[in-house]
Amino acid sequence: MSSPTPAEDEVPAIQTGPKGVINDWRKFKCEDQDTPPSKKALLRQISNPQSDDIHDRLNRKMSVQEYEMIAEEDEKGLRKYRKQCMKEMHERFSFGPTFDSVVELDNGEAFLEVIEKEHRLTLVVVHIYKDGVKGCEALNSCLDCLATEYPSIKFCRIEAAATGAGERFSDDVLPAMLVYKAGELLGNFLSMTQHLSEEFFAADIEAFLNEYGLLPEKEFVACPDEEEAGVEVE
Repeated sequence: MSSPTPAEDEVPAIQTGPKGVINDWRKFKCEDQDTPPSKKALLRQISNPQSDDIHDRLNRKMSVQEYEMIAEEDEKGLRKYRKQCMKEMHERFSFGPTFDSVVELDNGEAFLEVIEKEHRLTLVVVHIYKDGVKGCEALNSCLDCLATEYPSIKFCRIEAAATGAGERFSDDVLPAMLVYKAGELLGNFLSMTQHLSEEFFAADIEAFLNEYGLLPEKEFVACPDEEEAGVEVE
């Protein structure tokens, strides 16, 4: 039988089943920077199947401290663990990279690069704006929100003057929203305020893009405020 290739050696083993998931969780907590050192040491002791005295390990009773630590509901840490698992799953199955915020593009070169060189499976939404133009600030806020709800989409923004084609993006066509995938223009929406009510929100932009079939199925991601407050969202 041939020996495994270097690429195969680099792929981490995936733990399956209840015991495997628990061990993965303990390993994650050991490596998590937010876990207190005392808990890390205890988790290593519990998770490590090797011991200098296996007989003692098999016969000793679990301490109250160990029991309480395992039973403790660390919701914030669990959310962080789930988020990391989702990210790793995306990368493993070639779903493309994930993002968590709107990317500010500084110039036309960066604009072209994000269109031409982004992952072929990544949907790219670019907001072209100008400070002081009606609707631009509101659309920026909407995309900030949508970026947390659709981590597989790369949301970007760039000032019209920085695109290198400022004459094509005059005030009367702003805010503009362009949608690309694999270098192809899928949506070219000018004067976005004409498509929306005078006051609009993230849900309105989401509905607008859904009308054109541009958004993937939404993944549940807890809002940062909810994670900090430890609020359970159904």
